[in-house]
Amino acid sequence: MLFDLRSRGRRRTVQTVYLGLAILMGGGLVLFGVGAGGGGGGLLNAFTGNGSSSAQKQVVNQQETAALRQTQQEPNNPQAWANLLQARWTSAGQGSNYNPNTGTFTASGKQELTRATQAWQRYRQLVSSPDPNLAVLAARAYAALGDYGQSADAWEQMTVASPNESKAFECLAVTAYAAGQTRKGDLATAKALNLIPKAQQASAKQSLKQAKTSQSSAQQLAQGC
Repeated sequence: MLFDLRSRGRRRTVQTVYLGLAILMGGGLVLFGVGAGGGGGGLLNAFTGNGSSSAQKQVVNQQETAALRQTQQEPNNPQAWANLLQARWTSAGQGSNYNPNTGTFTASGKQELTRATQAWQRYRQLVSSPDPNLAVLAARAYAALGDYGQSADAWEQMTVASPNESKAFECLAVTAYAAGQTRKGDLATAKALNLIPKAQQASAKQSLKQAKTSQSSAQQLAQGC
């Protein structure tokens, strides 16, 4: 279920794997594909914040520099902006940008997330159907910045691309409630409950109801998406 993903231990395990893949791919768009049918795998289980070494941070910085250069040379190339978004998202989880003990971004990390969302906005101007993996990164960046309205919009892009992914609808619901968008949250909740296996519906329904009735609870849950 969506709300089991906030476990700090589970986050760190996936964080380590995620960073390793990013480095091995040398700056490529290293994203975990989202499976259909509300499965437990995929990008929806990937988190940032790595407590990385200086060598790893240097590699990530080089990736971001290369991605930025590509956007300057090819400003109308959506893949260039996609690469920059991913590089900045990864950079936001490095070193002093992220506190692994509290699971939160520092001020410098939030600045990097802001730059990541700027790359997302430019990317969105260049494509009619955004990559759902990039939408997830943007949604999480906006949520970490406290911009739940934009986060909900990004999750909505994810649901359009992956209409059978229950976790995407759960995240859309809680971020919409966090932004005070009750109607959007209700529609997403209905869709999520329709996709979730019956044995898990009761707990999901309870969590989503809590998110609807308490905006602070919704914001907390949105941070765990």
